[in-house]
Amino acid sequence: MEPGESVRDAVIREYREETGLYLRNPNVKGIFTFIIKDGEKVMDEWMMFTFFADQADGSPLTHTREGDLYWKPIEELKELPMAEGDRHLLEYMVHGTGLLYGAFTYTPDFELISYRLDPS
Repeated sequence: MEPGESVRDAVIREYREETGLYLRNPNVKGIFTFIIKDGEKVMDEWMMFTFFADQADGSPLTHTREGDLYWKPIEELKELPMAEGDRHLLEYMVHGTGLLYGAFTYTPDFELISYRLDPS
């Protein structure tokens, strides 16, 4: 987030910078805590706010500073490589309703140790 920027403004700006698309009406759909533990020691912890939008303006980019972008049909998303906990989030973001809270604990190598999800 930029100084003085709201979470909603940040998601609109970041999405535009990374895809070329301007999201219209993004709504918070999930709030999650991520914890990295090495044994019993907490190495890192952060929060992630997940938004859903089904409308956007602009032309999608095919390349950004992060690399090449590939747009995939929703049905193919679960086959892509990702952190194991992200599979649970993705399923809910696409098919769930309401706001979802959760916490995910990983090893430093991003092996999922545990997770809990709490629908509102």
